[in-house]
Amino acid sequence: MDSTMFSQINRLESPSGASVAYRHMPAENEARGVLMICHGLVEHAGRYARFADVMAKQGFEVYAHDHRGHGRTKADDAPLGRFAWKDGVDKAIKDVMAVRSLVGERHPGLPVVLFGHSMGGLVALNTAVSHPQSFAALSIWNSNFNPGLSGRAAQVVLRIEKWLKGSDVPSGILPKATFRTWNARMPEKRTTADWLSHDKAAVDAYVEDPLCSFDASVSLWQDVFEMSYRGPKLISRLPKDMPILLVSGDEDAATNDGKEIVWLADQFRNAGFTDIKDIIYKGMRHETLNEKGWEVPAADFAAWCTKVVED
Repeated sequence: MDSTMFSQINRLESPSGASVAYRHMPAENEARGVLMICHGLVEHAGRYARFADVMAKQGFEVYAHDHRGHGRTKADDAPLGRFAWKDGVDKAIKDVMAVRSLVGERHPGLPVVLFGHSMGGLVALNTAVSHPQSFAALSIWNSNFNPGLSGRAAQVVLRIEKWLKGSDVPSGILPKATFRTWNARMPEKRTTADWLSHDKAAVDAYVEDPLCSFDASVSLWQDVFEMSYRGPKLISRLPKDMPILLVSGDEDAATNDGKEIVWLADQFRNAGFTDIKDIIYKGMRHETLNEKGWEVPAADFAAWCTKVVED
């Protein structure tokens, strides 16, 4: 597979007003399904080339777009670090659905699997519950939908920050309460992003990536918490037999070492969903697909996807 295909930036005009930058990796041989990727906070779709290559070799057309305020997507109301001046969550969902419409036009009849990592998992679930008939399956990796009382406290802090300095500036408090706190747990103390992975090369690539060097705004953090609390409340909208795969690592500080992924799986099972699978990989931190041994979860996901689209 020619990995340069995925490096090409394509443009899609979204109903949200954004010029969405997206990448496409064609399936090898005859396509059996489509995989749509939603990336995480303060990163971009280009970081999923290796994963896209794995899935293309398994017969999947792979699409990955940059969210508003990230990567190369452009919108007048979404400077780097924020979804929008207002209605950010709704507009982020519209962008995902713009890609979904493109996929439907290009690959009619093929089942579509929606994948999201971290913040992308928040976007993916919120998109799926808003458009429950649009996807054949859903997979959420390394996302925290259970921020609890600390999340509510963070929302209060964000409202105060917005009142004091506005919503279009970086939050001064949230990075300290999240990224820096999580990184402080790491024994290396080598970079500011050791919490992402044990793989030093992957961490260094992230730190040196100019598209991963910005700060999330107050409003973007507000949107993140809105999605965290909103998604689980609306899962009853989804078909009860929808295949759902939930993944984390047992050293992922962002998901409380995987406990919040188990919590989310319990929410689905308690709501009567019948095809839920959750996997917590040992010895893996936040970026499961950029960890040492990433080939195992990637292969497990490919096998799950293949079963989903062939059943």
